Amino acid sequence: MRFLLLTLLLLSGSAFCQTRIVVPFPPGGGADALARLMAPKLAEISKEPVIVENKPGASGHIGAAFVAQSPADGRTLLMSSTASLSEKNVHQFAPVTLVSASPYVVVLGLKTKPNSVTELISFARQNPGKLTFGSSGTGAASHLSAELFKSMAKVDLLHVPYKGTGPAVTDLLAGQIDLLFAPAQSVLPHVKAGKLKALATTGARRPETIPDLPTVAEAGLPGYEAVGWFGLLAPVATPKAVVERISVDANKVLADAETRTRMQAVGADPSGNTPDEFARFIRDDMAKWAKLMREAGIKPE
Repeated sequence: MRFLLLTLLLLSGSAFCQTRIVVPFPPGGGADALARLMAPKLAEISKEPVIVENKPGASGHIGAAFVAQSPADGRTLLMSSTASLSEKNVHQFAPVTLVSASPYVVVLGLKTKPNSVTELISFARQNPGKLTFGSSGTGAASHLSAELFKSMAKVDLLHVPYKGTGPAVTDLLAGQIDLLFAPAQSVLPHVKAGKLKALATTGARRPETIPDLPTVAEAGLPGYEAVGWFGLLAPVATPKAVVERISVDANKVLADAETRTRMQAVGADPSGNTPDEFARFIRDDMAKWAKLMREAGIKPE
């Protein structure tokens, strides 16, 4: 009996010796793919289990709030993106490291007529409000990238927000929406399978992972550039030494040859930096989009 009690106590204690990466979006999106790719390697380094939990809703803010309110012990992390941070909650987190900052891919359903960026702009101008684009939520990079495209191309596209990229891709495949500005890891498998058509990437230059796709700027909208990012955050009260340790471990994963190959295979550029560098990156990114959101009247969730 005493042995059984001791075993139960050991088991219950070990259950708490694990790290969870909270993805504030449904499965199938960019944040989810990267979290699940990194988790096993982080577990190898820390010698403890690392699990991934999806807590979607409110454009990523439900999952973000959950992490912000979690114990600041380094065992609950957020795989964040543009959508899950705002001026109202950014102070609740301690940046850990930038995981990936990659251009998005402009993809269309097979039944949607345009087959190039110039054709897309021309069709949208001739049919204002007819084309629908999905996003992983209001204020997400997938939303703001399209809003920037709308503004620069002077076209009217109808926004359809989802709880994450995964559901948006599902509806794009089903023909419920027309196009999507999406992380490569979420849509390239469908493009390669011939189920979606890719028109361009959103960065300033063609990524090495998909060199055959032109940039939006090359393909018909000079000056356009937008990048989506994913990164790890911890609750703000997490001790600096703990944040730095997690950052070092995460950077080891991002420098790992196998991890880099797997990320690049799905179109994600591995990043990695220090907590201070990531904090500056977040500030600069939020400042970049704030002007567009004000001008377009977009209010974050």
